[in-house]
Amino acid sequence: MAAVSPFQAPAPTRVAATVWGAGLAAYIVATTGRTSLGVAGLQAAERFDISASVLSLFVVVQLAVYAAAQVPVGIVLDKVGSRKVIFTGALILSCGQLMLAFVDTLPLALVARVLVGLGDATAFVSVLRLVPAWFPGQRVPLLTQMTGIVGQTGQIISAVPFLALLLGAGWTTAFASLAALGVFVAFLVLVVVRDHPTARATRRSGESVQPVGTGVEVPAAPVPAEATRVPISAVLREPGTWLGFFTHFVCLFPTNTFMLLWGVPFLTAGQGVSAAAASSLLTLAALTGVVTGPVTGFLQSRHPLRRSWLVLGAVAATVVVWGTVLLPASPRPMWQLALLVIVLTVSATASNIGFDFARTFVPSERLGTATGLVNVGGFVASLVAIFLVGAVLDVVRPDGAYTLDDFRLAMSSQALLWAVGLVGLLLCRRSTRRRMADRGVVVPPVREAVARMRRRRSGAS
Repeated sequence: MAAVSPFQAPAPTRVAATVWGAGLAAYIVATTGRTSLGVAGLQAAERFDISASVLSLFVVVQLAVYAAAQVPVGIVLDKVGSRKVIFTGALILSCGQLMLAFVDTLPLALVARVLVGLGDATAFVSVLRLVPAWFPGQRVPLLTQMTGIVGQTGQIISAVPFLALLLGAGWTTAFASLAALGVFVAFLVLVVVRDHPTARATRRSGESVQPVGTGVEVPAAPVPAEATRVPISAVLREPGTWLGFFTHFVCLFPTNTFMLLWGVPFLTAGQGVSAAAASSLLTLAALTGVVTGPVTGFLQSRHPLRRSWLVLGAVAATVVVWGTVLLPASPRPMWQLALLVIVLTVSATASNIGFDFARTFVPSERLGTATGLVNVGGFVASLVAIFLVGAVLDVVRPDGAYTLDDFRLAMSSQALLWAVGLVGLLLCRRSTRRRMADRGVVVPPVREAVARMRRRRSGAS
């Protein structure tokens, strides 16, 4: 099986950017749909006559549907391409938003959120599949990071114009407007997006390929003409797939646990900060991503053989900073909480390296399947982490009057997932490097790489 994805002839930059931009617009609408109910929490509780704990069920349903749909979406994506999948997903999401606009009972609202989750599940992996098809390989890591960053502007749309419309025009108008926006981007994608340039270059059987940035040519295995020639089991047997899975697993769950549910309660009820200050910290997270995403993408491109070290560095920073926040028994100063938010954003950025592992080690015919599987890792871990934190809080404080000590204990439960994720990551990295060595690419120890860099610099001077 091929160890790297084939190159293709770069498309004209303007055309490629237009295609990517249309797909990105659909992803932005998807993230808007994902986060829209979060800013409408009070209105939702009143409309459906539910408690705050029942309201959190919407988050669990959303994540569960999103995670469960990833691999099936990836399989379909490999068969029919990004254009059709994004189009269909945007329409499904619109149906969910339109349903949510008019229903007033909890069961129907949950069904609507299932539809929103299904539609949301199609967007990110489909746009990621467009990137290596339309852009040269050395630009793919950066554009992968930018896809994730720009896509999160959907949170801003939810928090500002959507919330203003919700407060001004009401529930039905606000959610019906999101449904209309989804239909618009669906047909925009249908008109603008193509799965790959028509003049795409193909790799012939037996032709050697070069992993980006390694400077080493690797003899390639025969490349099947169709996705059906590469069985899904081949994706599952590829250690690089699981390296991506555990990268996403170990890097994304701390951020999702904090940002999606438990961050604001931890800050307000545990650390004693105001709601406005907590909101400012979440805004800081969005701004941090604008910086860390491109930097991570640049480092991925410059040092492709050291991508796992970027992941391990992000995990180490997150664990250390969480430790400095949770170990003291007193509330932490604002600068320390800001540092926590920053490293959580860095961790989320590093999770996207998992998709780059999938792109590098899995044949392009099955890239959608591999990307979906990688995406499952982070969201399954997030579901487990969110449940663990909630379960600990329920045990230690059944009345819901949480204290800082309660949150210190509950947030510490994340250590279990860090342990599982790190063990999986290190085992898969070893297997992946063994597979690379069999194909002629040997990753030198860090000390040798550093010594080589020093010799080059001394020689240049």
